[in-house]
Amino acid sequence: MSVQLLHYRAWQGTFGRPLWSVWPIARVALATLFRRRLFWVLYAAGLLLFLMFFFGAYLLDWVETMLPATPIKIGKLSTEPERIVPILRQGLRILNGSQETFMYFFIYQSSMVMVVLTLAGSVLVGDDFTHRSLGFFLSKPIKRWHYLAAKCLAAGVVINLLTTLPALVLFAQHGLDDWEYFTNPSFFTRTGTGNGPAGWPLLLGILGYGCALTVFLSLLLVTAASWLRRTMPLIMVWTSLFLFVRLLAGMLVDLKYGDRWRLVDMWNNLCVVGSWCLGFESYTMGPAGQPTFLEASLVLTGVCVLCLIYLNLRTRAVEIVR
Repeated sequence: MSVQLLHYRAWQGTFGRPLWSVWPIARVALATLFRRRLFWVLYAAGLLLFLMFFFGAYLLDWVETMLPATPIKIGKLSTEPERIVPILRQGLRILNGSQETFMYFFIYQSSMVMVVLTLAGSVLVGDDFTHRSLGFFLSKPIKRWHYLAAKCLAAGVVINLLTTLPALVLFAQHGLDDWEYFTNPSFFTRTGTGNGPAGWPLLLGILGYGCALTVFLSLLLVTAASWLRRTMPLIMVWTSLFLFVRLLAGMLVDLKYGDRWRLVDMWNNLCVVGSWCLGFESYTMGPAGQPTFLEASLVLTGVCVLCLIYLNLRTRAVEIVR
């Protein structure tokens, strides 16, 4: 039988490199996730913290302009308005756009990131193993690392939508109030409104923190989802990894077994690495006895290597032709 009778049409275009297959696989996975209404509900809930940071600075400016020029009496005390606003700003330095602002934002945003990733894991990766779709991808002229890179890219897009992108919007907001915020790394030292760098060092710190979250969490999510597949087991393991292990590490440190036990807390390690990216000399937001940046980064790197080894074995075990 000739090819014409089979109605076969040969490909007339230019064949692309296998590396270009990463984006189509990631695009299809994201489209599947974005069709879920629950995802957008959780994403909207995750933006509530961003809105608090975004409008908090405007609220302080409004309070400063609306306070009358008469003394304010609180009980038997009388205070001038111009003394109240500096006290408020000093107490709410979390909203001044410094390194502390973004450190607190990334830490507080972690809860919603964990919740959204538990949903995204089964949709982006788990369903491919449950419905045996992985064999379809691997039967194409691509390598398994292209598939894994595509799934990590899809998970990274979700992570950055919740963390890095809102953080960049906050950075732009504070820069529009004063252009020197963009250009002068010593902006906070000169104005006396905060600590740490501004300008491009702070921008690189935000991008570095987001990159650390993206690489580690996306790789860990793909590994956990390929192992557990379903949403409920993924929720239990994810909760145990980032909640109960954190409590266990804190208990062991409090019982004087050594500060090195905090290294088993992966989210704390991410905070240590993120604080270094933002310019902190040491991680001071959490309890005492924190590991160094080198120790935390080595532990995260080791976990990533173990995830890659497991994913290599897991994808090798998939049957393409029966």
